[in-house]
Amino acid sequence: MNDTNDMNRKQDDAIGAAAKAIVRRNTEEVQGGGNFELFDQLFADDFVDHTPQPGGTPDKAGARTLYAALRHAFPDFHAVIHWQSADGDRVTTYKTYHGTHQGILFGLAPTGRKIQFDTVDVMRVTDGRITEHWGVAHLYSLLHQLGALPAMFPAA
Repeated sequence: MNDTNDMNRKQDDAIGAAAKAIVRRNTEEVQGGGNFELFDQLFADDFVDHTPQPGGTPDKAGARTLYAALRHAFPDFHAVIHWQSADGDRVTTYKTYHGTHQGILFGLAPTGRKIQFDTVDVMRVTDGRITEHWGVAHLYSLLHQLGALPAMFPAA
């Protein structure tokens, strides 16, 4: 019985490691590098985003549109991955995005400001492709950095 548990654990670890590598490639090469040919390879055609951005669609086309919009608004867009954790075929990633606002985003004209915002997301990887996404991005912080929102607390 112990050998079976060890074998299952090793198999789960291998699945998780492969899934983390795919998610990392998406973060670094697609989001950070603008490699949309790789996007098409990494994302399943029936991909579902359970937390699309306002105005976005919860599918592969919606994710591609969001990524392209971010790359347009922040040509130097990239992420620093702080950590990743795999639970079977689901990968949780905590990262901080960075960039310089040089294109329109959310209707905001370019400000030239350097920004950063944190994100935690979960991606399911099935048969080597990203099939689902859930995420929380600190967009309030991003909008504040771009001057679109007042300070939440006035200076004392």
